[in-house]
Order: sequence, then structure tokens, then C-alpha cells
Amino acid sequence: MRRPLIGLTSYAEHVTYNGNDVMAGMLPMSYVKAVHATGGRAVLITPDDPGTDVLESLDGIVFAGGGDIDPSHWGAERHPATEADSGRDAAELMLMRAALEADVPVLGVCRGMQVMAVATGGSLHQHLPDVIGHDRHRAAAGTDPLAADASAFGRHDVELQRGSRAMALLGGRITVNSFHHQAVDDPGTFTISGWCPDDRVVEILEARDREFALGVQWHPERTGDLRVFAALAQAAARRAGLGTSALAA
Repeated sequence: MRRPLIGLTSYAEHVTYNGNDVMAGMLPMSYVKAVHATGGRAVLITPDDPGTDVLESLDGIVFAGGGDIDPSHWGAERHPATEADSGRDAAELMLMRAALEADVPVLGVCRGMQVMAVATGGSLHQHLPDVIGHDRHRAAAGTDPLAADASAFGRHDVELQRGSRAMALLGGRITVNSFHHQAVDDPGTFTISGWCPDDRVVEILEARDREFALGVQWHPERTGDLRVFAALAQAAARRAGLGTSALAA
């Protein structure tokens, strides 16, 4: 029996390989491993030839983390700290809208959650320190915020909305890692179901009128807590008409 096929958005980067400078489709393997560990089969979606036809072959999709989203998509001027990739923005906003319209199970991670908001008419804070007065949502360089000996910089709690789908999945309060300086301001058509209790930065979005559409501002793929990936795999298996045996890792 096949496993549910999960698409992963990726980005294009110039890299040096075998002494040559080449353009490569890139994504940290932690995303791929998270999909495989929870029973899915991962495939990369690159931004070079955007189109929604890929959704016809997928059972679910992860919108991965990465750089900033251009504020022109919500009618704002660019902040000096904003660094956007217009090609990736265009590809992912189009793909997000199509996935939601087709009710393909969606998981947004960090930037991916922000794409969820912007694609449905929402907006972002471009630079959190200007809004909340600190930079603790970005981890210190070279550290793992969830390691036992890590600094508290980039590590914080998330409080979940009572009665939300996210709370049913994750509980009332969890500790997460954090790697961002943009954040959701207006959630668009989504419901805010989690936030950082210290500064009210939005941490979870969900759509209650979809089979599965969840966004998280942290990076679960870099932790041992893969419950959101498991929930995506389960929703993808249901969409594909596969039994739970298809999710055997």
C-alpha cells in the first residue's frame, strides 16, 4: 500500500557543488524526515515553474519556512529589515490559495503560516522588535532553542485557545522554538488559536471549515514533537482513501 504523498515547498539557492556554482532546489532534510517519520512520502515542490496542477497528485502539502514575504502583497511599504523573494512569494501564494480552495490538507511552518494569512487577505508585522520591543523570537546564532543547555533566547511558551482544533491536538500550553522576525498581524480568513503569552505574538492559525489547515510559527521539524506532521499525514491519508496501515513509519 502506498503512503500519502506530501508536497514540501522549497526555495532556489546558488550553491557550490563539486566545485561548480549551481542553482539548486533547497530544503533542510529535517522537513523530509518529519514527513517520513509520521508516515508520509515527501516530494519537493520548487518555485521555478509555478503551477497549481501539482496539487492533483498530492494528498497533503507543507508550506515550509524561509525568508520574508514582500509587504506589497498587503499594500505596505518595505521595511529596511525585510528581504523578500518575489518568485517564491508568487508561487506559494498561488499554491496556497489553490490548496485551500481544493481542501487539500495544509500545514504551514513559520513562513508557511505567514503565507496562509497573506494568501487570504491578511497582513504581517515586518519586524517584530519594532512592535514588541525585543528580539527574543529569533534564536541566537548556532544554538538549538530547545536543547537543555540552550539560552532562553528563541524559546518560549505558546498558549492555545480553549476548544480549538490546535488545543485538541497539542494541549493547552506548549514550549516551542522560534526563528522569525516577521509575524502575523491580520490572520486573513484564518482563526488565531495560539499565541505567545508574554507578548501576544500569533503562533497558531487554523481553518475550522477545512479538513485540515493548520499553521504554526515555530519549527516542529527541528524538535522531537511531530504531532502537527502526524495530524497532516492522517488528514492526507483520509483524503487519499488510505487506511491507517499506510502511515506505518
